Amino acid sequence: MRVAIPKEILANEKRVSVVPEMVSKLIKSGLEIRVEAGAGAGANFSDQAYKDAGATIISDTAALFSEADILLKVQKPVLNSTLGKHEVALMKEKSLLIAFLQPMTNFDLVQMLAERKITSFSMDEIPRTTRAQSMDALSSQSTVAGYKAVLLAANASKKLFPMLTTAAGTITPAKVFILGAGVAGLQAIATARRLGAVVQAFDVRPAVKQEVESLGAKFVGLALQEAADKSGYAKELSEAHHRQERELITQYLKDADIVITTAIVPGKRAPVLITREMVQKMKPGGVIVDLAAEQGGNCELTQAGQELVESGVTILGPLNLASMMSYHASQMYSRNIATLLQLLIKDGKLSLDFNDEIIKGCCVTHDGKVLFQQKGS
Repeated sequence: MRVAIPKEILANEKRVSVVPEMVSKLIKSGLEIRVEAGAGAGANFSDQAYKDAGATIISDTAALFSEADILLKVQKPVLNSTLGKHEVALMKEKSLLIAFLQPMTNFDLVQMLAERKITSFSMDEIPRTTRAQSMDALSSQSTVAGYKAVLLAANASKKLFPMLTTAAGTITPAKVFILGAGVAGLQAIATARRLGAVVQAFDVRPAVKQEVESLGAKFVGLALQEAADKSGYAKELSEAHHRQERELITQYLKDADIVITTAIVPGKRAPVLITREMVQKMKPGGVIVDLAAEQGGNCELTQAGQELVESGVTILGPLNLASMMSYHASQMYSRNIATLLQLLIKDGKLSLDFNDEIIKGCCVTHDGKVLFQQKGS
């Protein structure tokens, strides 16, 4: 079976779906690996590195897509303006696609895939189970995003993070407040602590208290036992709960130098945890890094992809943070996607067992049907 690794064409996407070190492992599974010329350049993986690993380099994008039995991507298929065709239209009918498809919001794309009878799997729908951890791309990329968010905050802040004792006196450490103690939040806590900050973290899930404290941060939270669904993902809370959140959060925002927000509900607009009035109560010079910017933002004032200042507080709405650390983000994603692919392949052939919770959980389309809509039924 031919596996294609195309170059990502979405703006500012520098990651690649499979890195050279993973190519040889896939070849041992009985697969032929084809890589589009320059596919790994944004993450500093050369065409020669892919060749040395056993892959074939293809310069013809249309041929790469049309001849592939399996297509492995980071981002969902989009219009290829150079060829004047959508990437789905370039794919061979009944082929296999694995990527971040976000099926809960990309309904037209899902329909296109079904009409072309493409079997598709979405990396953002991998079940959060122990067995699926090695395939959990949301977690791996959130780890990168949480780390980078702290670096962006430190760069935007006019304060040093650590406590320093100098000839000029003692400098007090920065106070960092993290909203959401999921994977991104925990990595942000760990990174801020390594830089020497005093860290406090808010979450509505009591279960994460021990993890937060194990990283040296103070846990702040509401005792809401139903804040996560059965799959382990955060779920939408009532407006009454959001009001409780904001009241508690406001108390800690007033003293914070840095605020990093990470609260996301898959397929929904991100909950607004910080209003304009709350921002106005923060200290001048404060910094907010909103990791939920792509889904509307946890801060009312956040503008996706923009930096703005309100009442002396800098608000950053970064997009695709994982792509900013493309080398390691690609390396981690490559391991995730290759592990899933190896679950789908037996003796060099596609073998789908829909009784398997992982396969059933992340399969979006198959045999002309949209399977994702049937989940939970």
